[in-house]
Amino acid sequence: MFTSDALSLARQRGLDLMEVAPNAVPPVCKIMDYGKFKYEQTKKERDSRKSQKSVIVKEVRFSPTIDEHDIETKTKMAKRFLEEGNKVKLTVKFKGRELAHTNLGRDLLQQVQILLGDNILVEAPSKMEGKSMTMIVSPRPHRGSVPKPARQPADREPQQPPQAQQPQQGAPKAAEPVAATANVPGG
Repeated sequence: MFTSDALSLARQRGLDLMEVAPNAVPPVCKIMDYGKFKYEQTKKERDSRKSQKSVIVKEVRFSPTIDEHDIETKTKMAKRFLEEGNKVKLTVKFKGRELAHTNLGRDLLQQVQILLGDNILVEAPSKMEGKSMTMIVSPRPHRGSVPKPARQPADREPQQPPQAQQPQQGAPKAAEPVAATANVPGG
């Protein structure tokens, strides 16, 4: 079909002539409502963005002169971030003469990596970036595991279903028979 015939046919139907494959021989065109096509295309893009999971990178900062207890505290924080499914950027900040001893920062990051355990994946090993040394870790993907339920606030106690409630202490249980014995003298 010639281009002029296709254009006149599209105008008769109140639609647009759109070139689908311009590099094909002969070029392929389609008669369609271009406004509706663009709307559906943006709708598909919006839906695909909704289904994507955004990866959040949390940062935990250390100093090369940090104490043992502080290392444990910050490592617990990093573990919590990893359990939530976030990536963690471990950063050691150097100041002044500390830059001469970058090996202390590398040792510190290796210690933190050991404390985090085997369920992590080191995405970027320790490297110097200006006056700081960074390492990026992420949670190791579990195969066939059940996702963790959301945490409940600490002020609430978990409620028991009505069937699982304990019977009152003074009342006899329904399943136990009650034996009555009379204390008869000389009997």
